Amino acid sequence: MKKNEIYIKSGTEYKDMTKELLEQCDLAEQISSPDLQIGIKPNLVSPTEASWGATTHPEIVAGIIEYLQEKGFAKIAILEGSWVGDKTTEAYELCGYRELSEKYQVPFWDMQKDTGVDRDCGGMDLKICSSVEKIDFLINVPVLKGHCQTKITCALKNMKGLIPNTEKRRFHALGLHKPIAHLNMGIHQDFIVVDNICGDLDFEDGGNPVVMNRIWAGMDPVLIDAYVCQVMHYQTSDVPYVKLAEELGAGSADLSQAEIIFCEETAKKTLPKSRKVVELQDAVEEVESCSACYGYLIPALEMLKNDGLFEKLDTKICIGQGYRGKTGKLGVGACTCRFEHNLNGCPPIENQIYEFLKEYIEADLKF
Repeated sequence: MKKNEIYIKSGTEYKDMTKELLEQCDLAEQISSPDLQIGIKPNLVSPTEASWGATTHPEIVAGIIEYLQEKGFAKIAILEGSWVGDKTTEAYELCGYRELSEKYQVPFWDMQKDTGVDRDCGGMDLKICSSVEKIDFLINVPVLKGHCQTKITCALKNMKGLIPNTEKRRFHALGLHKPIAHLNMGIHQDFIVVDNICGDLDFEDGGNPVVMNRIWAGMDPVLIDAYVCQVMHYQTSDVPYVKLAEELGAGSADLSQAEIIFCEETAKKTLPKSRKVVELQDAVEEVESCSACYGYLIPALEMLKNDGLFEKLDTKICIGQGYRGKTGKLGVGACTCRFEHNLNGCPPIENQIYEFLKEYIEADLKF
């Protein structure tokens, strides 16, 4: 397989599809020794089943493990850390990864329990989980989906699961795009298998899955994310970390030089254009908010919209670390605890936010 190639395969037998795709890409030949420690990095952002559109389907990871073990690779580990506000251990159970780990005798490393170490990531000092340094060959298995702050999330952003929770919070204070780009200079992805089965095109934590039944494979995370931008109807300039990563040297965003290989005619599908988030985020004043907090707020606003209450909000909702110590009218999350109307929590979940905002709106309508 060449670095400018992206293979796309379609079907519904996800484990077998994955093994066939890896055979076509000749993954085994790219791993220089059977003694290398191989790491598999899925996306287990929150404890939700893959059908919800947020987490990596366990059958894809099962296919990767079976393929590797059949080729004689025995040193394999799965490593991941969920987003701030959820526990990896819960995602490990609910998403089917305990069963996976036990069936194939592959250890699962919880990055939320790992220590952080300093690393120079292309001129930016960042903390990464210490276990990452044990990995000789990293296979990234992100979900192709939308994100309410960065528009897309796929290969590059999935590396955020390999940093401590304190660093995840700092990423938002730094503006997300720049540290994501630099992180990919500190953590090298050797191979990428993209879960394009049913990712949510709006929300990182799922809830609105769009069934595509496809799996991608490639070697360049920047190229993959540039292509994700295209298929999700964005320009690469709409997602600044893609271009920043290219400028740093993490890969190429030049799609004119890319070769997209559809393994079957049925793999040539077009993603629908989805922009639910754009309207909803107009009601929010966000400053350095963490993904989990913001990610729970946006679906809560959609629930209000479905109830006919969203349009009745009389003020913008403040959220994010930038509001610490400040006062205001309406805030969500612990960082806005001094606001007149505040829902505490780090983060509060979407049903809590929905009930809080619904009560606020209905009380306001009485006057």
